[in-house]
Amino acid sequence: MAKGFNSRGMGGMGGGMNNMIRQAQKMQQDMLKAQEELESKTYEAGAGGGMVTATVSGKKELVSVAIDPEAVDPEDVEMLQDLIVAAVNEALRKASDDASSRMSKLTGGLDLPF
Repeated sequence: MAKGFNSRGMGGMGGGMNNMIRQAQKMQQDMLKAQEELESKTYEAGAGGGMVTATVSGKKELVSVAIDPEAVDPEDVEMLQDLIVAAVNEALRKASDDASSRMSKLTGGLDLPF
């Protein structure tokens, strides 16, 4: 047998490696559970003082848009379009921020791509 190695692994590190593998597997399970929970949530944001409200899912898909009838001005369609874009983007930003925060807690701040 080579010096520094035994039947349990490299230099008696088998226990430490097994523990690391178990921790990584638990982190993976926790991350999958968190991802499922996040995907089931909805996020809402408004623009124009609540004239337009957008709701997105945790999957970052637009679920609904509510438009106050007072926001509909045939003379200024561009303003309504801008309000819709702003509301949708803010709702998506909320979903992303929540996902990043949740995953950061699980990974202990490791910068993993999600």
